[in-house]
Amino acid sequence: MPNCALGAAPYFSETKHDQSVSLTTSTIRILAVDDHPQFRQGLAALLATQPDMKLVAEASNGREAIELYRTHCPDITLMDLQMPEMNGLSAITTIRGEFPDARIIVLTTYSDDAQVVLAMQVGARAYLLKNLLYKELLKTIRAVHGLTSTPTTPPITS
Repeated sequence: MPNCALGAAPYFSETKHDQSVSLTTSTIRILAVDDHPQFRQGLAALLATQPDMKLVAEASNGREAIELYRTHCPDITLMDLQMPEMNGLSAITTIRGEFPDARIIVLTTYSDDAQVVLAMQVGARAYLLKNLLYKELLKTIRAVHGLTSTPTTPPITS
C-alpha cells in the first residue's frame, strides 16, 4: 500500500522562468470518478483550462477508483455516488480507511440524496450538485485543497 504523504508525492512543483524571475506553482492532482464517460470528458475539458489543476486519472466505478487512488495518490478525488460494481459511498469508505487524509468531493444529481449525508459522515469533505458543477467546481476544488476559504456546499434538503 503506497503512502500518499511520503510515497507518490501528491504535490509537485513546476518552476517557471520569466527572464530573471523564478516562480514555483503547485499543481492540484485530481482523480475523476463517474460511470458516464461524457461527464468525465466534460470534467477533463474544464480542468484542462486550469493551469493549477491536472486530471491524473479517471475511473468508471468504485473499484477502479480505489485502485487508481492507490496508484496516483491524488490531491482531490471527485466522486459520483451512483455507479455500477461498487458505488461511491463504499469507495469513499475504503479510500478513507486506507488514506485518512484523502480529500473527496461528492458529485450528485439530487439535493435530497440521503447518500450524501452518509458520504459526509464517512469522510467526504464537500459535495456538489451536478447541475451547479461547472459554476462551483473549480472554487470547491481549491477550497478543499486548502488554497482558499472553507468550501460552500448547498444545503441538503430532506
